[in-house]
Amino acid sequence: MLTCATFGPEGGQLLLKRDGSDPELPARAALARVDALHTGLTQIALEGGDLEGIAAEVGRVLDVGIAFTSTDGRERASALSDELRTLLAEQDLVDPTGRLRVERMGADGVAVAGGEARTLRVAAGGTNLARLVCLRQGARLAPDDVRALERAAAVAALLIVREEAVTAVETKYQGDFLRDLLLRRTADAAYVAEHADTFGWDLRRPMVVVSAELDPIDEPVSGEQRRAWQKRFSAAWRQVCAGLGDGIPTVDFSSEVVTLLPVAADRDAGPVGREIVRRAVTAVAGDKGGGRRQFSAGVSRIAADVDALPGAYGQARRAVEVGRRIGGGGNTTFFDQLGLHRLIALIPDPGELRSFVRDALGPLAEPTAEAAELRETLQILLDTNFNVAEAARLQFFHYNTMRYRVSKLERLLGPLSTDPNLRLDVAVALQARKIEN
Repeated sequence: MLTCATFGPEGGQLLLKRDGSDPELPARAALARVDALHTGLTQIALEGGDLEGIAAEVGRVLDVGIAFTSTDGRERASALSDELRTLLAEQDLVDPTGRLRVERMGADGVAVAGGEARTLRVAAGGTNLARLVCLRQGARLAPDDVRALERAAAVAALLIVREEAVTAVETKYQGDFLRDLLLRRTADAAYVAEHADTFGWDLRRPMVVVSAELDPIDEPVSGEQRRAWQKRFSAAWRQVCAGLGDGIPTVDFSSEVVTLLPVAADRDAGPVGREIVRRAVTAVAGDKGGGRRQFSAGVSRIAADVDALPGAYGQARRAVEVGRRIGGGGNTTFFDQLGLHRLIALIPDPGELRSFVRDALGPLAEPTAEAAELRETLQILLDTNFNVAEAARLQFFHYNTMRYRVSKLERLLGPLSTDPNLRLDVAVALQARKIEN
């Protein structure tokens, strides 16, 4: 197509197409759109706006769906229509708990319904603070759109840094208050309840205490990385509990997150407590994507009032510790489910516990493969009330092989098949060894 030259009011040459249109018009329009967005975002920041306002402004100017999430995809603020949410779910970009699978989108984006879904880092000072998720239907994002999104991410980072500074002060104060309460450093229940009201907490109802800890890992990790994991873990619990109901205290005790979940007062607290805990744990864990870490949780019995909270906290701590020793990491353990382990965990002298295990189990207490096999056989025999035929079936042994093992166990430990008191001792010792190790 032919072009011709003409001159603007300043004498500068403008190239026009044969039909008189300006070939630079799309670029100028894109630049104007970016400038308008920048102006709008700056105004939002200056007026004390929040991420919801930024998401809405970016979505309006760029005609896209926007969400701000945690670094692992938990939604913090958004401007997403129901249609776009359905589209994300259909593309398997949302896990069952509602977490956006940011790890599947990436900075280069993924194709979605003729358009794309893309994530951008929201960072400040080299630290990842959040993710910006953008979804456009029917067309890919242009380079100018990406630059506009980068500006939005920069403004969002400023707001998040400001919010986190305020939140850090608030949570520190709240954490100190709740720690004093759980360690019996506050005496007046009425004062405690009234003071909790200033935080928006409701302590005038039956609750269960939940103590949650990230599971340790074998590989070396820097202190900075651990703090980042704990920060994200704590934020996840706060966000999930806020969605479960109003007035739920959730605080970070540096190495654990403690929350007080409400339960129904006029029903058996067991099933009710298990249901709300299950919902909370499931939502925090998600599908383990986005770099989320495995954790263990302990749950107390019901605490009917403020005075019962310190004891309930001790039960939750004991449950998470014993549950991790018995079942490993990634488990949720209720204090009421500990059974005999509740009593074993109360023994204050670990040396006395180890001595009892050695006395009762003898060579079976040793950390050898042969001793482990014999302990497994012994446990099955105890579970089947020394029914040799049933025990052989469960271990896939020949009957005579199991008879031989029974004889060997009785040579080492005594007349297990005929002495119920001896069986009780070794049964307790087997359970104690799980806690000891």
